[in-house]
Amino acid sequence: MACAQGPDPLGAGGGGERRPRWDNRLQYLLSCIGFAVGLGNIWRFPYLCQTYGGGAFLIPYLIALVLEGIPLFHIELAIGQRLRRGSVGVWKAVSPYLGGVGQAGTWVLCGVNPASSRRWRQAVPGHSGVCPTGLGCLTVSFLVSLYYNTVLTWVLWYFLNSFQSPLPWGSCPLDLNRTGLEAECQASSPVSYFWYRQTLNITADISDSGSVQGRLLACLAAAWAIVYLCVIRGIESTGKAIYFTALFPYLVLTVFLIRGLTLPGAVRGLTYLFTPDVQVLRSPRVWLDAATQIFFSLSLAFGGHIAFASYNPPRNNCEKDAVTIALVNSMTSLYASIAMFSVLGFKAANDHGRCLDRNILQLINAFDLPDQSVSRDDYAAVLTHLNATQPDRVARLCLETCRLEDFLDKSASGTGLAFIIFTEAILHMPGAPGWAVLFFGMLFTLGLSSMFGNMESIITPLLDVGLVHRSVPKEVLSGLVCLVCFLSATCFTLQSGNYWLEIFDNYVAPLDLMVLAFFEVVGVAYVYGVQRFGDDIECMTGRRPGLYWRVTWRVVSPLLLLTIFVAYVAVLAWTPLSYRAWDAQYVRFPLRQEKSYPGWVQATCVLLCFLPTLWVPAVALVQLLAECRRRKDGWQARNPVLCVEHLDCEQGLL
Repeated sequence: MACAQGPDPLGAGGGGERRPRWDNRLQYLLSCIGFAVGLGNIWRFPYLCQTYGGGAFLIPYLIALVLEGIPLFHIELAIGQRLRRGSVGVWKAVSPYLGGVGQAGTWVLCGVNPASSRRWRQAVPGHSGVCPTGLGCLTVSFLVSLYYNTVLTWVLWYFLNSFQSPLPWGSCPLDLNRTGLEAECQASSPVSYFWYRQTLNITADISDSGSVQGRLLACLAAAWAIVYLCVIRGIESTGKAIYFTALFPYLVLTVFLIRGLTLPGAVRGLTYLFTPDVQVLRSPRVWLDAATQIFFSLSLAFGGHIAFASYNPPRNNCEKDAVTIALVNSMTSLYASIAMFSVLGFKAANDHGRCLDRNILQLINAFDLPDQSVSRDDYAAVLTHLNATQPDRVARLCLETCRLEDFLDKSASGTGLAFIIFTEAILHMPGAPGWAVLFFGMLFTLGLSSMFGNMESIITPLLDVGLVHRSVPKEVLSGLVCLVCFLSATCFTLQSGNYWLEIFDNYVAPLDLMVLAFFEVVGVAYVYGVQRFGDDIECMTGRRPGLYWRVTWRVVSPLLLLTIFVAYVAVLAWTPLSYRAWDAQYVRFPLRQEKSYPGWVQATCVLLCFLPTLWVPAVALVQLLAECRRRKDGWQARNPVLCVEHLDCEQGLL
């Protein structure tokens, strides 16, 4: 077929300003990789691998990647590149009824390209280009940016504290009287005390908000200032910064991998991580977590990839980009797992050795054995001999159970891995401050490159829909967005801020992104049409989508997303709305106390779950009412006499 003229390459509003473009293809690929590869690749994927049968978890993970991740990713890159707009212009061009998938909830002038505006008028006769757009992707991106950059605030705080020796989380501080050590620290551990008390200064209950922590507020301001300096001119500035923020984490991961493989216990850690347990695949939860991990690790439905792709030249091979970026993202998760667990294996071996040393010391004291007469290697044989000869005396000892597997099991995901487990592992490494600087520097740049995509998901649609006048510099708009985000995120610097961040992390993104992605794939496959979408892809790449793409778009991906959504809702329904509080007065401290959320917090959780997606039916309803109004106006224009008589009748009744 003949390829139609590509979309208008002009600015967002179709005026005289030319739309920015990437300097080169590498810059674009690094930006997409930086957005997709985030903190979850470091502290979520390794945890899932360890929890769900090691190497066996890769089976559902790869299946979800092929059937769900790559097809959806290809849709976002292709539609953004073809229509050269952010999420507002893209989904309004597909159908005005999908405006809720795209963006900001107000009446705005949609400056679409000529091709898409023709499609609008074919779909909705009389449509003038004025459209009600929903909150959709922009709302999710805004809310996620608030707590995501708060995590970077904590990372920045740890990074700044890493420039001292010894590290501040390596020992307990003195109490107020300076006559002993802090009791809370002694009852827990120096690492946990530094995190919960000296960093968060956390309250014992979410209802007790506490006060704003000045140090965290300062770090939050610094984190948003750094984000602003990087996104100040959109891709013109982030495109330069991405070379460092996207590549530096790989350098640090490689350094940690090389160093970790030379540490004792590294091989045991990796063996434990990837030893397959095929029996675990019988659990439906494994498949659900694999599917959701693929979904979130690729940053689907945020709108960031659509925005990035809109700056591509019209003839870029988006199919190749989608496959390449998705595979790089998954390989990065695997690479990070090897690097992380080589170090965590060393920590487990070290903790296991210290456990044996404590038991050996008890045996030596209880049985008057010569000093250093029992080594770690001989401990099992000596204990077996003493159990056989003097079982009563051994039974009276409070010996710990020292199994290496138990220490390898003591892993965590999220902030628990970054700020407790791994920071404790760094303490045992020679040159600990240097490794801490590298680790938290890597986390900060890793999160910063993801923030670029989040901010593009907000700023690009605002520019595309003409919400601000063209005379307003882009630097001012970027500054206003960052300022609003900073002010909104100050709630996370309260002493109860960590509890609220967990709420946002658990309830803002998952369900909303699944619903938005479902409407994306359904909108392309059944509203816009796979045939027409294939024509667009052939125009851009020179070839039509194959059978794999057509089947996944039409059948597999929508059904898989719907299944994941239903299963996820079922899991949430059966999971109590509770949180774990850090309370030094708790009887089982340092274990965290399980508490139920107050009623008003539970209502907030439900609201966060569904708020962004409510704009999808809301905008569709508004669009339907507007269409009915246009048809009524058209009927009245064609029947003026009847309209006058009808009006006189109404006036007579009044």
